[in-house]
Amino acid sequence: MDKSDFFDNLLGQSSEFCSVIRAARITALTNVTVLILGESGTGKELLAQAIHHHSRRVSGPFIAVNCAALPETLAESELFGYRKGAFTGAVADQKGRIQAAHGGTLFLDEIGELPISIQAKLLRFLETGECQVLGKTQLEQVDTRIIAATNRDLYTQTQEGKFRPDLYYRLNIVPLELPPLRQRLDDLEQLLHTFTEQLAQQHELPPPCYSQALVKQLHHYHWPGNIRELRNFCERMVILFSKQTIETKHLPREFRTQKTALFQQIEGFILPDTGLNLQSLEIQMIRQALQKTYGNRTQAARLLGLTRDTLLYRLKKYAIE
Repeated sequence: MDKSDFFDNLLGQSSEFCSVIRAARITALTNVTVLILGESGTGKELLAQAIHHHSRRVSGPFIAVNCAALPETLAESELFGYRKGAFTGAVADQKGRIQAAHGGTLFLDEIGELPISIQAKLLRFLETGECQVLGKTQLEQVDTRIIAATNRDLYTQTQEGKFRPDLYYRLNIVPLELPPLRQRLDDLEQLLHTFTEQLAQQHELPPPCYSQALVKQLHHYHWPGNIRELRNFCERMVILFSKQTIETKHLPREFRTQKTALFQQIEGFILPDTGLNLQSLEIQMIRQALQKTYGNRTQAARLLGLTRDTLLYRLKKYAIE
């Protein structure tokens, strides 16, 4: 497959999304460490794969590791490998994921979940290329590129002592932030029809059609699961409504009720006779947005319809940690 095809698989024409893809294409041609940011389901691993396949390391391996799935007691041996006899049960030498990705790329998903006890070793590897195998005194030189991803606000985690600041700044050389689907609804129809055609071919079924009313309804949906949720929706429609025209009545309940709930909250709001404290309300909204985005200030700003700088100003103004 041609290298460019991997970026072509990342569908979308919205300006913010295209800006990220342009930066990723440039970054791919270097060996720099990359940090991919974005909510769950926005396509972080697909972007990491595209960067790898567009790089000079394309002939090397691409290995993905979900840091959230690594038990703390095994994380070090999984990443750095171990020598026979290093611990009970180590009956043979075992390569770690870093060595296995030599000459290629190691994708560390959910990097914010990496145990802090392992972060110092990862930092040393990023700075020197030296890998400390468990049970071995000599350091190994390994040529592996690291691409990390997270849906957390790592800067906030450094302030809370949950992530090493030095590792954060070492990873954050080239941050690429994928926007959530609700911020790129101009791409929704392209994604909807492309996924539907692909999944219809995969399941060997005639694809369904979507009414204009249904497409309009999909634009009002919040899409908390992002691109992954849209793809799952398309697969459900292909299987259940093959060869049919899908109307709004066929939508799952969450798609039909969310718009009503949203309007009840916004349009149906009535100012109490006693009035309200706008400053207190604003503080509560900011706290809720930070809670919903796990402290990610960029995403919280989007939820509130603010720029990141405006949100940071308000956080400072109201002394919100």
